[in-house]
Amino acid sequence: MKLRESIERFGDYVAYERRLAAGTVRNYMADLEDLVSYVERLGVERLEDLESRDLRAWEMDHLDRGEAPGTVKRRLSSVSSWLLYLRRHGLLDRDLMAKVSVPRQPKRMPVFFRESETEHLYDEGLFGSDFEGQRDRLLLRVLYETGIRRAELTGLREASVDLSALTVKVLGKRNKERLIPIESELAHNISEYLALKHQTVGPSEWLFVNSKGERMGDSSVYYVVQKYMKRLSQADRISPHVFRHSFATHILDEGGSLRAIQELLGHESLATTEVYTHVSREHLKEVYRQSHPRGGRRRDAEK
Repeated sequence: MKLRESIERFGDYVAYERRLAAGTVRNYMADLEDLVSYVERLGVERLEDLESRDLRAWEMDHLDRGEAPGTVKRRLSSVSSWLLYLRRHGLLDRDLMAKVSVPRQPKRMPVFFRESETEHLYDEGLFGSDFEGQRDRLLLRVLYETGIRRAELTGLREASVDLSALTVKVLGKRNKERLIPIESELAHNISEYLALKHQTVGPSEWLFVNSKGERMGDSSVYYVVQKYMKRLSQADRISPHVFRHSFATHILDEGGSLRAIQELLGHESLATTEVYTHVSREHLKEVYRQSHPRGGRRRDAEK
């Protein structure tokens, strides 16, 4: 069977039998057309002549031309779906993808706020003196000083905080509880906030609430973080989770152990936490380049 004929059959199958979205079908066909055009230049026109090495050569051609690994991975997914269709319909008796390796995508390093930026969370006058201003003030400090996730923050109850023991009980993923220690200053901030909250909106089991006394949602927390941190930070991305990355990175920069950070963040695997060693290392390199007399920035300035 001609390669182009097999692709046309696959196109009809995904469009009319599986009824996939038109955009998905176009992507499939564009990737497969690209493959066929490539292997035809190698002299391969029939399905029975196609080999795994032809697919690997096509993959490497895209990578050598600088195409992102994620894009090449998507192209290979299209090819894999096509070949699977052919095998299931008796048109191909070999697994050509078995010897084709999918390119690894480089891990994206976590974005974090600089310590010089988070220090401004403690500036007098940044937050209003009304209930919402003081709630926002505490919310951001809790995110930064505990490293908890947004969902964990919105799930905090008043009973989650033990002001005498200086701990916060957090319900994490898979309903696993963990205790996070807090500083006495933060405990004092919580105590002041609770008094204002009870006076302003009345009692509520939830720690963070809106002006109606209703539990804050994820979108409300995201809005608060955006509102203040866009003014304070130059980070590429601003979200509640960036506070979690900042918490871990800053502790590591100050000599904290990975094991301790793992426990505080609630990671099941230490490997998940180890990414922060790379972030911290890059951060230290940047500090060196900007501050050391022989750093790159100063040498460039002297030229």
